[in-house]
This record gives sequence, C-alpha cells and structure tokens, in this order.
Amino acid sequence: MAGKCKLPMLVLTQKECQRLESLSTSRTAPVREVERARILMQYHAGNHPTTIQRALKISRVTIYHCLHKALEMGMEAGLKDTFHRPKEPVINSGDKAWVVHLACTKPKDLGYAAELWTRKALAAHVRQHAQAAGHPSLVRAAKSTVQKILVEQQLQPHKVKYYLERRDLEFEFKMKEVLLVYQEVMLQNQAMGTANGGAEPTVITVSIDEKPGVQAIENTAPDLPPVPNKYATVGRDHEYKRHGTVFILASLDLHDGHVVARVEGRHRSREFIALLKDLDAHYPAGVTIRIILDNHLAHISKETRTYLATRPNRFQYVHTPKHGSWLNLVETLFGKMARTFLRQIRVKSKAELKVRILLGISEINAAPVVHRWKKFDLLLA
Repeated sequence: MAGKCKLPMLVLTQKECQRLESLSTSRTAPVREVERARILMQYHAGNHPTTIQRALKISRVTIYHCLHKALEMGMEAGLKDTFHRPKEPVINSGDKAWVVHLACTKPKDLGYAAELWTRKALAAHVRQHAQAAGHPSLVRAAKSTVQKILVEQQLQPHKVKYYLERRDLEFEFKMKEVLLVYQEVMLQNQAMGTANGGAEPTVITVSIDEKPGVQAIENTAPDLPPVPNKYATVGRDHEYKRHGTVFILASLDLHDGHVVARVEGRHRSREFIALLKDLDAHYPAGVTIRIILDNHLAHISKETRTYLATRPNRFQYVHTPKHGSWLNLVETLFGKMARTFLRQIRVKSKAELKVRILLGISEINAAPVVHRWKKFDLLLA
C-alpha cells in the first residue's frame, strides 16, 4: 500500500481541468504532453505517485519531475519541457558568418566551374577549407548543418530570381510621350465618333512590333477527336517534327483596329521596309502615319532611313523606352493571336504556317477591335 505523499495538493481551475481532459485523449498532441496531462489529472484526483506509476506505466522520476514543475510554476509548465542547454554550441557566430560569406560568393570566383552553389557543393567546400580559414568546428559540417545556417539568414544561393535593370535614363519621359499619344488618339476617336461626316484625320497612329519564334510544328500522328462520355479532350501524340520558325511583323491601327501584317522567315531591314510599304499603300496619300515602335536595329538602320527619305513627311516615329515593350499596344494583339489561332497550332511546313497566320489575321480584320490604353494615371507618376 502506498504511503502518504509528502507533496502538496495540486490546485487547478475548471478551465485547466478541461484542458487536461482534452489533452489526455488527444491523438495529435505530442505523446509526452499527453502522458503529463494524465499524470496531473490523476494527481489532482488524489492518487499517490505510486498508484499513478502502476496505472500509467510511467517511471517515478518522470512523474515527480512533472509534479514538481506543475506545483512550482503552474500546470502549463508541468506539461512542457524546460529549456536546457547541456553545453555551449560548437559552431559559433563567427563560423556561421564565414559560411554566409561563402554562400554570398559565386563558386566560379573560388575556382569552381559552377555558376551557383548547390547545398552539397557548399558543404563540401566548407569542410575542405574550414581548418585553414580558422573554423575547425566546421571541419565535419554536414549538408544539413550548412542548410540550417542558411535558413537562419533566409539565404537560397542555389536559386535565381530575375530582375530588370533600368538602362534607359529617359524612361519616364519616353513613357509619358507614348501615353500622351494614346491620350490624343482616344480624344481623336471620340471626336470622330460624335462627328457625322467629319473631315478625315490628318494623322493616323499605328502600333508596330514583331512576334518572333513562332514555331512550325508537325504532328507525327493524327490528332484524335473528343469522344462523348469517353474522351473529353483532343488526343495528341507527344512526338512532333520541327520545321523552323517565322516572324510576325504586325501593325495595329489604333483608330479602327485594322491589322496590316507580314509573315517572314527573318526580321531585317528589308522585311521592315516591306511592312512600311504595305502601310504606305493601305492609307490615303497625304496622311501622316505615326508609328509607335521599339528601338530594334531594323527600325533605324541605314537601309530603313534611306527608304524613309524617299517618303518625306509620310512616317513619324514615336519610340518606346528600352525594356518598355509593355507600353506598345500591339502586344495585346499578339496576346490575342496566342490565345486564338496560334494556340496548339500544328502544320506540315513553314509555308502552311504562313497561310494559317495570314488567315487568322484576316479573321481579326473581319471583326476588328479597337485596342485602347486605360492606365493614364501613369502620366501623373
């Protein structure tokens, strides 16, 4: 028979009793906390530590440790482990700083072929050079140890996140110049819409760019059509043939949405001049064609300027800033092409691809859409 316990009674509130009861039957809480909750519940009920030991099959040392903490610091302290550090950490802050310094240095600068670290390669370098660098505690550092040091500093030297360096010092000025043109076009379109039989515009604004790398891909096996209640999608063999790529040079009229385009194998001055000639033939004589375009070399080459000199006052350039292709409204046209007739396109040759693209452009011109710029708040930036 167990003797009288010399420990004082454990006083618990009703809320604490409910917490212990819930924790003692939990299947998701840590096992140690569940055991300690059961110890405290039994002791609060008046059971002797020896009785608790027999009932729960837990050592007396564990029982008394739990009871002492609960009686001294409260129920929650009895449930948790007391933080303790049996010895000082072997890897100090100086060692960690050295590892961080290595992680922030490219391996190619240390004589390796790699551009970026892998965690395995970084750990191997740390072990190999730790002694000579005055960090003997890292001589046997594992990959996981190095990873913990990197996680503390939120470092991921094995990954790349791209950013865009601003290389055009006049970016804001050129951006506002383009936006002012869009604003002028919007007012011009509104005036033309309200006027009945008004005068023809003297300046027509178009947006020009190219879509490179449109692939001519051929199936090696025919597509399988969907089958009701069996195959919901088109079936396509994973193998294919490549027949090269083409460029789409397109001009988007910002007044009526008409598209003038060419499909070429390359994008040089001669192809761009051919597009300018198409525009010259499409629009009435005496009208100035204002072109919003980027700084591609073909747009400002000697050959292109020679042609422009033969058509004085016919064309007017408005350049977008470098890395500002998102300011060119024709990009929305290319997005429409990618979502419609270019999506999952399969052809047997580049010639067929050209025909299909020109057919798609004809379909766009059959129901043209006027593309508008709406973010004029950038003018106030």
